[in-house]
Amino acid sequence: MGTFLGHIIPGLALTLLGLWHATNTIRAYCFKGSANFTVKFWYPFYGPLSRLKHLELIFILSCLILVILAQILKFPVLHLTIFAGFTLSAEVSQTSSNLSEDTGILAASVFGQELFLLHFHSTDHVGLEGHYHWLLQIIVFVSVVAASAAASFPANFPAVLVLSVSVIFQGCWFMNMALMLWHPGFVPEVCFTQLDETSLGHMHGAVACKSIDADMRARALANLQFSWILLGILLCIGCICLKLARNCVPRGQSTE
Repeated sequence: MGTFLGHIIPGLALTLLGLWHATNTIRAYCFKGSANFTVKFWYPFYGPLSRLKHLELIFILSCLILVILAQILKFPVLHLTIFAGFTLSAEVSQTSSNLSEDTGILAASVFGQELFLLHFHSTDHVGLEGHYHWLLQIIVFVSVVAASAAASFPANFPAVLVLSVSVIFQGCWFMNMALMLWHPGFVPEVCFTQLDETSLGHMHGAVACKSIDADMRARALANLQFSWILLGILLCIGCICLKLARNCVPRGQSTE
């Protein structure tokens, strides 16, 4: 996963997936109300073409195939193993609506596997890169807890919304890491990127700072970015909630 594209691509995919789930979850809650709302782990796409109903599953499966091909080619992509579990979860959810709890448990186990891989993958990351990975583990831990809560309480709207937000946050943080750790133009001041070329010609690297003070400033900047990105996501989700709440009328209520 130690390349610019290796962070940008999964980051963008996770962000889109999280936004899709957040929007549909909020819409479902607005239409059904708190009494009839149930957690869903995939949502059909209703568009002009009926063949695109399973667009989300196709998107996840396509990403999974790309990751498998990347692994075969020894491209260092690690974190997208989560898509394999998402695909299986979505297929189980599509097969039977009675398996929603089992699907939730499976989704929680997928995030647990991601956290496990991240934790041991990050053991050799030190300095600024290690700090970014440590913050990423916090986000994934929230995903594990939220998915477990959604599986245990299928009508819990806050749990599934937090899960969607955490997936968006993962994607945004991946892309932020790509810029701050792998793009020389965004590397913090008084720090530099150390690049090493692998046997396959891919460039790997890590950010090193020239002094302890510079390293501390870079870590503080990472903490600020963590807060700013989370704030931006929450503002975006809040706007979506207000927009859909204004346009949606719960079932059983009159529009007058």
